[in-house]
Parts: sequence; structure tokens; C-alpha cells
Amino acid sequence: MSERMSCPDCQEFVSDNGDTRSQSNKCEKFVSCRKGMHIFFDRMFHRRNTNPNPNVLSSYEKSTLESIRNWETVKGKRAVLCGVTYNKQKYKLKGTSYDVICMRELLISRFGFPISSIHILAEMDSYPHPTKRNIEEALRWLVKDNQHGDSLVFYFSGHGLWKPDFFEDEVDGFNELICPVDFRTAGLIVDNDINDTIVRPLKSGVKLHAIIDACHSGTILDLSDVYNLKEKVWLDNRSPSGVCKGTSGGHAISISACEDSQLAVDTSAFPESGKQMEGAMTYTFRKALENPCVTYAGLLASMHKGILAAQTQGFSLRGMFHRERLQEPLLSSSKVFDVNEPFVL
Repeated sequence: MSERMSCPDCQEFVSDNGDTRSQSNKCEKFVSCRKGMHIFFDRMFHRRNTNPNPNVLSSYEKSTLESIRNWETVKGKRAVLCGVTYNKQKYKLKGTSYDVICMRELLISRFGFPISSIHILAEMDSYPHPTKRNIEEALRWLVKDNQHGDSLVFYFSGHGLWKPDFFEDEVDGFNELICPVDFRTAGLIVDNDINDTIVRPLKSGVKLHAIIDACHSGTILDLSDVYNLKEKVWLDNRSPSGVCKGTSGGHAISISACEDSQLAVDTSAFPESGKQMEGAMTYTFRKALENPCVTYAGLLASMHKGILAAQTQGFSLRGMFHRERLQEPLLSSSKVFDVNEPFVL
């Protein structure tokens, strides 16, 4: 029997064939919601999380993990790019593989990252798959032996979730999570764990940028300060419980697709996209960086303007936002800094 549910945020209908297009939107260039659907994922996860022993690894999984552990720790610039397509699953995304390839090219051509310092996790040939274990191991590699002068990048394109926090750890009362490809059996990756893995180990003189194209990703790194673009002020996002989630002297910055309560979208609606699906956040991020002198504030403003323009010009975005609420990219940081500084990786 097919299961049909409506997302509480975007009002999209979800059926067991994985189709998530709006009932009122029949345009070919429909926008695919990143499906941060609490009810849908909760039901799917709890019903199918039946792996009797998730600690048992196949020979392929063992060899893949070992290969990640053997990645060379390159001094200076290095990056982990993760694109989760969820192939053969009902909530498949069509733009994430394209997203990671575009981000790889951006890091090389725009910011001078060595090819050998960039590692991709994706459901494509020759790349390790973005399983929970592989993502966690890759993140440990990213910050391993970090030292003064290092510039680190973590990019994620995939599904994100938002679930209640019962330990007074979050200002808004919710934890943010990302979904690895095997989340139904291995589980989700929680913001607290991401913070422990790639934020707390950062030493003095090290800078980390996390670029997260997923639903509910606003404070996915649990950083202490959030920038309000409209008011042009930093807001306090420290844990109400008093738990310290800072670095070991370094600086962590996160640029997220949307606020914690919002959804992110995949789209082919932008003029240069043709029929290629890609994350709206990733597209507007790359376009903003065509300005070689763009600042952090300018980057956010440009991304927001790009999404707003797509909506107002009729590129099928309007129907995907509940009550016409746009996804608004969010900047957070482990410390307050001048957002008029040039954006540099």
C-alpha cells in the first residue's frame, strides 16, 4: 500500500514512488525540495532501521575505510566534498553529484587548492560512497594534525533534518542533522558530533569553512555566533546548558543553505542551468564568487538576492516555499569577526 504524506513545512506531497513535485506545479523545471521532512524521515528511518549488527563491515567497506585513513595529510589547504544522491531510494536527489564536481573546480581554479588535497565522497565510480562511517572518517582526516596557516573546507550537499533537543543544548530547542547515504541503517550525523569532530580540534591560526547545502542546516556546526544579515549584527548562539563548543584556538565559519527552520531546494530554474539540477545554495554561492573581491556580507547578500530573483522571475520557486518563505543563507562563526573582510578560502 502506498504511503502519502505532506511535508509540514513546504506542503509537498510525498508518495512511495519518490515524486515530490507540487500538486499545482507541472512545469518541467520544477524545484525538488531537499526533503527535510521530519515526519517522512522519522517514519522511514524507524521502520527500516533493521540492520542486526551495524558494526559488521563487508570487505569492500573495510578497504574503503582503510583507504580514507591512508589519505595523505597535506599541509596548507585541504577539503572534503560530500554529495549524497541517495541512489535507488525514494528520496533521491538529482543535483548533488554535479554540486561536488562544481565545488571541486571552484576550489582549484578560484582558491588554488591542490588537486591532491581535495577528496570527494559521492555515489559515483572511483569515489568512496558517503556512508556515515566514511563521512566521519573523512572529517577526522580533514582536521588531523592541523597547524597554523591551514585552510580547511567541508562541503556537504544532501538531505538535512531538524529534531528536538532534550538536553537544553540548543537555543531553539532543536538539533540539526545531516543524512549519510546509509542513514536508515547506520543512523544520522548530529550537529554535536560534527562540532566535536571538526570544530573543537582546530588549533590557533587554522581556519575552517563549512559550506552546507541541506535543509535545516543553519547552525549545523553549533557555532557560538550567528550573523543577522537584515540587522547587520551578531547574535549569541551559545549553548544554554553552558557546554563549550568552541575551537582550540582556531576559527570555524559555516555558510548554510538556510536557517534551521527552513528548507533548501534543488532546481534547474536558474537561467544558466539548462536542465541540470543543482542546489540553489551551491549555484548562488558559486555565482557570488565571480566577484573576486566579495566580502562575507556581500556573499550572503548576493546569494539571497539570487534566490529572490529566481522566485520573482517565475522560475517555479514560489510554489515550493510555504507561505512564500524563501530559504535564507546563514553565516555562523566560532567568534565574532568583521563580515566586511574579503571572503577567502
